[in-house]
Order: sequence, then C-alpha cells, then structure tokens
Amino acid sequence: MNTKRLHGFTLIELLSALLVLSLLALLSYRALAAVGDTRAHVTAETEKWRSVTLFFDRFERDIMLAAPRTARDAPAWRGDFDAGAGSSIDFSRGADAVAGASPRRVSYRLNHDHAIEAALWPALDNTANAAATRYPLLDGVARFELRYLGADRSWSSRWPVGAEDASLPRALQVRVTLASGEDIVRTFSLR
Repeated sequence: MNTKRLHGFTLIELLSALLVLSLLALLSYRALAAVGDTRAHVTAETEKWRSVTLFFDRFERDIMLAAPRTARDAPAWRGDFDAGAGSSIDFSRGADAVAGASPRRVSYRLNHDHAIEAALWPALDNTANAAATRYPLLDGVARFELRYLGADRSWSSRWPVGAEDASLPRALQVRVTLASGEDIVRTFSLR
C-alpha cells in the first residue's frame, strides 16, 4: 500500500505561532505608544520653556527701557504687592528704536486666569483717563513676585518705599512660579 504522508503544522504549533506573533504585536504597540507619549511631553515642555523665555526677553527689554520720567498722574516707577493678587508693576518706558515703539506707560501683573499680562497705554501721561491694551504673555503661572533694591541695599516688595527713594530702584528681582511647580528667579540691574 502506498500511503503518502502530508507534512504541515499541527494545531498546537499554529496556536503557538499566533501567540508569539500577538505578543510581539502587543509589545510593538506599547513601544510606539510610549514614543508618542514622550514626543507629546517633550513638545509641551519645549513650548512651556519657549513661552517663559519669550516672556523674560520682553520683560527685560521693557525694564531696560525704563525711563526715570515721572508721568503727570503716576510716578516713574510704581511697584505694589497685594497678598491676594500678588505683585504688579507699572513704569514709564522710553522709545525703542529697534522695535519702533514710542514712549509709553507699561504695566505687568498676574491676572485672574493665572497669566502674566502686560498692559500698554497709548502715551506716558493721562493713564487714568486712557484705556490700556492688555496682552497675556505667560500662561500657567501660580505666583508672580517682584522685589526692588533700594539705595540702602535692602529689598522691598513695594516701590517707592519712601519719599527719599529715587525714581528707579537699583535692581529688580522677578520670581515666577509656574503651575507645574518650577520656580524661576531673575535679577535685573537698573543702574
């Protein structure tokens, strides 16, 4: 009798191969998902630090253009601190020849949406009667604190501290605490 035996896979071999392939597919999917999650995290962190850098660049440019000129209805430099609202600053800013900006009154504060915003008035004087244009500059801020260095080399959370203070402080220290927990401190010399 001539019997031919066919060679093929048994059911157990076929199921074992499918199990191994499904495990490989699952591991590949999880690895790709981890790469996608990491990419999204890196993109979000990059955007956060880019926003912080742009804020400090703008803030520094405005601070360096601070003019010791007193406006008709406000001192040249006024820094306030409120325990509930945090710090705010407004000052006279000179013209910026590079950006083509005219002299203005400028203010920085933390708004109710947890964003540091800049307010620009159309001129240096009559800020009480003119409407300011407000620009949110940095979102996701938990705390915004400013400290001012006086002639006696002591730091204060308000400026001017006394009538003898100059129109501008010697230095300004800015502390920004982000909602994600990072604490950034920068100090600017004004003289």
